[in-house]
Amino acid sequence: MAFEDQVVLITGAAGGIGKATARKFAESGAKLALVDLNEEALKQVVNELQLSNEQTLAIPADCSDEEQVIRYTRQTVDRFGRIDVFFNNAGIEGKIGAITDLDIEVLDQVYQVNIRGVFLGLKHVLKVMKEQRSGAVINTASVAGKMGTPGLGAYVASKHAVIGLTKTAALECADFGIRVNAICPAPIHTRMMRSIEEGTAPGHGQMIQEQFAQKIPMKRYGEVGEVANLVYFLASDEAKFITGAHYAIDGGMSATSL
Repeated sequence: MAFEDQVVLITGAAGGIGKATARKFAESGAKLALVDLNEEALKQVVNELQLSNEQTLAIPADCSDEEQVIRYTRQTVDRFGRIDVFFNNAGIEGKIGAITDLDIEVLDQVYQVNIRGVFLGLKHVLKVMKEQRSGAVINTASVAGKMGTPGLGAYVASKHAVIGLTKTAALECADFGIRVNAICPAPIHTRMMRSIEEGTAPGHGQMIQEQFAQKIPMKRYGEVGEVANLVYFLASDEAKFITGAHYAIDGGMSATSL
């Protein structure tokens, strides 16, 4: 069991990708600190995955609030003694609409979670990892961090920023034995994509899903388990010479923009 007794901290743990990744690490013997804003959904994840109290710590928290980030970091260390893997995954899509039509509050809301939340997670978890002189961080960016997408200006900008933070953190931490990478998923079957589809054409979400899928060279959405496999690889010793990179898991979608 590759991660037996290692400590894995996951934000956005009640979402589709977060839950699938928690399952993957749990099956490999990891101890899990699961963070999400939605306390009830977090409890459901723990119950659904049949995680033991000894193996799991569930922490309701707002990842954009620095005091709460400090708290989830401290609680993880207090409970398990260290943090070996940090899946910095929490994010939101924001309202769909052209830049000229969006209120500035939409940008602020998306930035609060997708940039401020990622930044704060890095700030406080990396302090723990620097003391350990070891650790692996995987930030969730997006294929939208590598290209533009009409109607998702705030989200696209935020995911470009996540890639920039990933590269910078990797350079700052290389001397401490810490690796920092990012994943860039294309559309994945999750609640977020259902929201984007419906926001793009209210009442015609299924049609939009089919149109989106046709823009992917493999002609389908990805599955949450496929994303979890990539996170697992980047956290493992199989990837011990990989840092500062951003990995597309997009069925070839980003290749079409080159």
